[in-house]
Amino acid sequence: MTPRTAVTRVKEVRAAARKLPERVALHEQALARLRTLIVRGDLAPGVAILETKLSEELGISRTPLREALKLLAAEGLLELRSNRSAQIAPLRPVEIDEIFEVISALEGIAAELAASRMTSAELRRLTQLQDRMETHHEDGRLDDYFKINQEIHSFIVACAKNAVLKSTHDGLLARAERARYFALSSRSRWDDSVMEHREILKALKKRDGAAAARALTQHVLHTGRTVNKELRSRRNIHQPTSPVTDTNR
Repeated sequence: MTPRTAVTRVKEVRAAARKLPERVALHEQALARLRTLIVRGDLAPGVAILETKLSEELGISRTPLREALKLLAAEGLLELRSNRSAQIAPLRPVEIDEIFEVISALEGIAAELAASRMTSAELRRLTQLQDRMETHHEDGRLDDYFKINQEIHSFIVACAKNAVLKSTHDGLLARAERARYFALSSRSRWDDSVMEHREILKALKKRDGAAAARALTQHVLHTGRTVNKELRSRRNIHQPTSPVTDTNR
C-alpha cells in the first residue's frame, strides 16, 4: 500500500466513523417520532406507509427509515408485508385481551415485589410523579398526563428490581402504551385511572404487596376492557385507510 493510498484509506475510515453516529441518530430520531405518532393515533391503525413520502416528511433517507420501521415491526406497532407497503398494525380485540392479560400479570408481580423492595426515596419519587400526573389531569393536559402515567408504570416495574421481569415487560410496552392512550380518549376512563393509581400508591406506601398487586392488576385489566369496548363500538377502526401523506397532525 502506497503512502497516498494509506492516507486515503485513513480518511475514508474516519469519514465512515463520523457518519455512523449521525446515521444511528437519524434512525433513533425516526423511531422515536414514528412511535409517538403511532401511540397517539396520529398514524391510525391500518394506514399504509409510503417510504418515499415519509422519508421526505421526516427529512431522512430511506435507509435509517427502514431501520426504524423494522424496529417498530418488532415492537408490534407496524406490519411489514411482502411486496406491499408496510402498515400500522391494527388494534385487534383478541390481541388487546392477550396483551393486557400478560401486562396485568407482569405489573401485578412487579407491584408485589416493589412493595417490599422500594426504598423510601423511591416511594417519595413515586408520590411526586402521582402529584404531577394529577395536576395534568386537573388541567386537562392529556399528553402530559400520559407521559407521567407511563413513567409511573415503568418505575414500579423497575422498583421490583428483577431484570427478567423488566426486560419481558419492556418487550410489550409499545403495544400496551398505544392501547392505554387509546383508552384515555374516554374521559370517564381517565378519571377512573387517577383514582386507581391513588389506590396503587396507597398500597405501596403501606408495604402491602398483596393489595398493591391486586390494585395494579385490576387497573391494567380495566384499561384493556375499556379499549375493547371502544374498539367494538368502532368496528371500522382497523380497516385500512389511504396511504399516509401527513405526519404533522
